Amino acid sequence: MTSRTVTLLDVARAAGVSKSTVSDALQGSGRVAEATRDRVRAVAEELGYRPNSAARRLRRASTGAVGLHLPATATRLDYYMNLAFGAVERAQEDGLDMVLLAPSGAAGGRIASRVDGLLVIDPEAGDSAVPGLLDAGVPVVTGERYLGPAAGPSAAVVCDNAASLTALLDHVTERGARRPAVLAPSGSSAWATALRATARSWGLAHGVEVVLRTVPFAATPAETEETTRALLTADPAVDAVICAPDGSAPGVLRAAAALGREVGTGGGGAAAAGPPENARPTGPGLLVAACVDGPATRGAEPPVTAVDLHPAAYGRACAELLCDILADRAAPDTVRRHAWSLETRASSGSPG
Repeated sequence: MTSRTVTLLDVARAAGVSKSTVSDALQGSGRVAEATRDRVRAVAEELGYRPNSAARRLRRASTGAVGLHLPATATRLDYYMNLAFGAVERAQEDGLDMVLLAPSGAAGGRIASRVDGLLVIDPEAGDSAVPGLLDAGVPVVTGERYLGPAAGPSAAVVCDNAASLTALLDHVTERGARRPAVLAPSGSSAWATALRATARSWGLAHGVEVVLRTVPFAATPAETEETTRALLTADPAVDAVICAPDGSAPGVLRAAAALGREVGTGGGGAAAAGPPENARPTGPGLLVAACVDGPATRGAEPPVTAVDLHPAAYGRACAELLCDILADRAAPDTVRRHAWSLETRASSGSPG
């Protein structure tokens, strides 16, 4: 059936179901059994069915806009601003405007009348606005999975956050750390939950106690400085600190300097560069790393080893999946993965 355009009716005949069932199955709407939905999608793929997205938007009285919901603390975090720019850029490529939603959210029905779909980034299970967004009656893509109860399936773009923290812990131990600590974020987002769980599971798997301290999801440098000072004072054997919240690693560096801990050495690891000849005596070395890369880690002194989550590309990936769902190029429960990279720098004894 490659000599002409494959229609919805062609798919219905080949799958042995009605045209309306095919429409519901491909759009993820209606009451269609999972087995039937899978069979219809497989037949559509086999026949090369491509929906008329322009006609579909007319039928849905498209608003030509999609909504973006960010965590309440996002406005002061570089990560989310870059993510938002990436999402806006990708949405515009499909002729869609991006509407930034108030952190408190709004009634799902009112939102559904204003936008064609929603991006919900780092949804917290305890955020009262999220259930209404997920049940707004329009396609939804979450940036990271929602761990709370949901009325229906939603699409997602996810990072392997367990793997990224594992890479940081492996790195600092390879550089000589014997008693690492993790300043993990509070809250019920998938990111925060994965980091706390991974700190514990990595320690059990390696027979190493990982000292875990919880800090606010969007902790400031002042807050991480206070936490790090208390940690290193109470437990001076800690020789590596991995800081999770975006932009807060400089606070760890300030605490280390105040306590005379030389950053870039730890537990027998070699320093990235020797201290000046007339430097004052310092205490035991300390390796420092961060779970989120950005200007604060790249511009620190010394530059801080960090996980680059590529936020602009992540925002693009979330918007692209939503655009694909709106154009029937992807199922409404599609899950895609987003890559991260480890940037090693002088703070962990690596050449910067």
